[in-house]
Amino acid sequence: MDSVTIYIGLGSNIGDRLTNLKQGFSLLAQTFDVVCASSIYETEPWGYLNQPNFLNAVIQATTRKEPSEILSVLKLSEIALGRVDDGTRWGPRSFDADLLFYGSQVYKTYDLEIPHPRIRERAFVLIPLAEIAPSFVDPVSHETIQRLMDLLDSQGEVKLCQGLRL
Repeated sequence: MDSVTIYIGLGSNIGDRLTNLKQGFSLLAQTFDVVCASSIYETEPWGYLNQPNFLNAVIQATTRKEPSEILSVLKLSEIALGRVDDGTRWGPRSFDADLLFYGSQVYKTYDLEIPHPRIRERAFVLIPLAEIAPSFVDPVSHETIQRLMDLLDSQGEVKLCQGLRL
């Protein structure tokens, strides 16, 4: 199998958010060949609003792993960094890692959908993604990431964290 370019969204809003992101990035860099990482952004919560703000970033990497294998790596990294699933959808988390794109493939199983099904609604994903891959074309909408970002109804509060990097 040839290498595939993947994009992974990272987030944290519990504990030392920056340390959590950096440790999560380091864990993922042990498995995937990281090409680049976006800046870090502080963002308002999405979905479930009664929680602290997040730090978010997106990484671009290459891999020979299948989507289901990637999902396993992401879930294990979340657990390693203390994520507890209390059943609250879109709730607080010490570390979150979502597979956003797997090349230009569309993929759907019971526990994984690629591209991520809500990517077109989430400024906290589109803004850092547009920073590193503005011309990448979403295989579902056939729009570039930059265009999807421009089409957002509301970007919510997404602030660049000056000087913070993964």
